[in-house]
Amino acid sequence: MSGERDEHARNFGLEERLLDYATAVIGLTDGMKATAAGRHLASQLLRSGTSPLGSHGEAQSAESTKDFIHKFRMALKELRESFRWLKLIGRARLHENGNEVAHLLNETGQLIRIFNASIRTAQKRLPQKP
Repeated sequence: MSGERDEHARNFGLEERLLDYATAVIGLTDGMKATAAGRHLASQLLRSGTSPLGSHGEAQSAESTKDFIHKFRMALKELRESFRWLKLIGRARLHENGNEVAHLLNETGQLIRIFNASIRTAQKRLPQKP
């Protein structure tokens, strides 16, 4: 029973972290330069940066370990995409606050590592094929 509580606490902590992350992405995209490139990249980042929150919610209702892994891989894919958009936004200076972009790059990198570790752990739970 204690293991279930620990798992619930980790999931809730990750949910809150993803909620904070999505909120930060929204704030960053709202403050981007109103150029064609700024609007385009803001739209791309807004989609990919808010998607992991929903995928995490879907993973919490996964029907199997394989389904859980699939949902987490979807979130990981979106985080990797967000990482690249953030690098481009920073390099092209499409946001005036470089520290905000750097902070989100760091957080994205940490979330990528968390999702990778969670996927590896879940894969260990899969039945081994003889």
